[in-house]
Amino acid sequence: MNLVAALAAELPVFVLAFVLMSNHVHFVLLATKTDAERFINEFKRRHSKHLHLRYGIIKLLKDNNQDVQFIPMEDESPERAIAYVQMNPVAANICLQPTQYPWGSGDIFFNPSRPKGNRLDSLSERARRKTLHTKTRLPGHWLLGDDGYVLPASYVRIDYVERIFRTAKRMDYFLRTSSKAKLRLKSTEDAMPSFKDQLVLAAIPNLCRSLFQKQAFEELTDSQKSEILRQLRFRFSSNVHQLARVAGLTYDAAARLLDA
Repeated sequence: MNLVAALAAELPVFVLAFVLMSNHVHFVLLATKTDAERFINEFKRRHSKHLHLRYGIIKLLKDNNQDVQFIPMEDESPERAIAYVQMNPVAANICLQPTQYPWGSGDIFFNPSRPKGNRLDSLSERARRKTLHTKTRLPGHWLLGDDGYVLPASYVRIDYVERIFRTAKRMDYFLRTSSKAKLRLKSTEDAMPSFKDQLVLAAIPNLCRSLFQKQAFEELTDSQKSEILRQLRFRFSSNVHQLARVAGLTYDAAARLLDA
């Protein structure tokens, strides 16, 4: 979360909406294509460095796919794009409303009671760096929340987004009619999972130990990973999208392991 804040302060981009999911991210940016690509490349590079330093993860995110698309300002395209991003955690059955998901901009629009925080300039330079894990000098009036990250309301262009939607009721309409909302309501096999990601994720280490005497999913062979995914699908009625998220896989990789 603080990496998003740092990049918003450093680069000539305006963040209109974003969401950080367990295996992918979405950003809606007001920027040139060059600056948008630089934003996401820097996000991947610095997050890779963080994962390596803190957890010893060597794989770099530079190999992960990215898709930068131009959003025209007419035909309600910005509204649909922002609604799509906001509804990601709802479609994943993590929460009932985008306002309940803290890892993004879901709770800041048309919200008169946004979370309170402490101004960054109330902290010493040392405390700022220790808390934010960045050398970037962020604006002093930006607010730090209780969880240790800069509140998105500090750097997301709320005024611009609210002018696009005009009213809270109109934004609610786009949220309810977005493609992600429709995905949640589908009754097919690929519809909304029965259990939250956190519950399914917590079951993986136990299955690894009980079935294969391994401590982590990453230690398993492909055939063992296939069995873990099948067990999760059977026990939790998980679909491929959820299995990919909790296992840290792409959709194609999860589908291939299930079919193996």
